[in-house]
Amino acid sequence: MKKHNFYAGPSILPQYTIENTAAAIKDFAGMGLSLMEISHRSKQFVAVMDEAQALFKELLDIPEGYSVVFLGGGASTQFAMIPYNLMNKKSAYLNTGAWAKKAIKEAKLFGEVDVVATSEETTFNYVPKGYTIPTDADYFHITTNNTIYGTEIRKDIDCPIPLVADMSSDIFSRPVDVSKYAMIYGGAQKNLAPAGVTFIIIKNDILGKVDRAIPTMLNYQTHIDKGSMFNTPPVVPVYAALQTLKWLKDNGGIAAMEKKNIEKARLLYDEIDRNKLFVGTVAEEDRSLMNICFVMKEEYKDLEADFFDFATSKGMVGIKGHRSVGGFRASTYNALPIESVGALVAAMKEFENSH
Repeated sequence: MKKHNFYAGPSILPQYTIENTAAAIKDFAGMGLSLMEISHRSKQFVAVMDEAQALFKELLDIPEGYSVVFLGGGASTQFAMIPYNLMNKKSAYLNTGAWAKKAIKEAKLFGEVDVVATSEETTFNYVPKGYTIPTDADYFHITTNNTIYGTEIRKDIDCPIPLVADMSSDIFSRPVDVSKYAMIYGGAQKNLAPAGVTFIIIKNDILGKVDRAIPTMLNYQTHIDKGSMFNTPPVVPVYAALQTLKWLKDNGGIAAMEKKNIEKARLLYDEIDRNKLFVGTVAEEDRSLMNICFVMKEEYKDLEADFFDFATSKGMVGIKGHRSVGGFRASTYNALPIESVGALVAAMKEFENSH
């Protein structure tokens, strides 16, 4: 039976990425050696790193004056690296979910944090609006897509101070005006590569402005100067990321991805809204295109386990909601074909008809 992979992360990757990476693990670049056993200093791998950085810049149309860096440690390490490198006395954060809260917690180790707005009082089921960004803060931090709750900021906001965005789960899903951001970062395990590599897009001139000494490994400038090669990078995930970037380019780039993502999300949201058994969990204007969250209506709550088992029997994988919120979550990242969304919709209709 065909499996439909709705895992939130690590998550579905293009077959192109999986097949090319698997082949390189056996024999990389005709060297007669595995990708897992070659030096990151070899000219063959340096070419991979260079091409991955160049394709990042091309696909996202990154302007001059920005660097692309690949690091380890996940987005969670960035929660501390960002204030370490960018915050002198004060920063501002928008609290839209679990990952934003973790970023805020780390920033408080380095100085004053102004949480400009939060939607925690309603379990993060909307994105706050109408807040004021303090102009005396060193930067403003947002999390553009919230995997657990299913909300997304899909417009590039105008910000009077340097804007920092965690785009772990929606990078490459829509065009982004990078010039509006001082920094964009994320873990790769949602829309780009297997877990193990973290991407950072950073405006060079925002660095070197804090008073504190920064440990070498935690200083962005170290990694910019050394082309992401100061220490051994996560070689296999970087190679896999390059394959996904090539796949994106071959499939029409980011504008084409956005069109498909809107189509997939509309198909599933329309069924959630139509079906008598299900209800969406977030404000309609803030619905994510990447993580579609829904629950059984109150009067059908006792059918939740039954639907999960039914959907699983139809080949759905990873549709259980995050343990902190329950219900269901379908992650519809770039690599997920619309046929998988259609299969989930068909399962929802069939289950409704039998109840």
